[in-house]
Amino acid sequence: MRQAVKHRQHNVSQRTELRTRIKAVVKSIHAGDKASAEATFKLAQPCIDSAVGKKLIHANKAARHKSRLNARIKAM
Repeated sequence: MRQAVKHRQHNVSQRTELRTRIKAVVKSIHAGDKASAEATFKLAQPCIDSAVGKKLIHANKAARHKSRLNARIKAM
């Protein structure tokens, strides 16, 4: 049970980091700064992929996030 608590805390922090990276990309998209959006997206991609590797999110969800963010950046 103690291990489950530790693992849960670690997973929560990893998931929080993932959400923060995605929000940073969305924020720079809303600001209208394409260069900043591309830079933050490049930082967010490995974070999204590692979340899949750690089984924090499903692979399809990761692909959906990356696809939608990339589409929004290209539409700028």
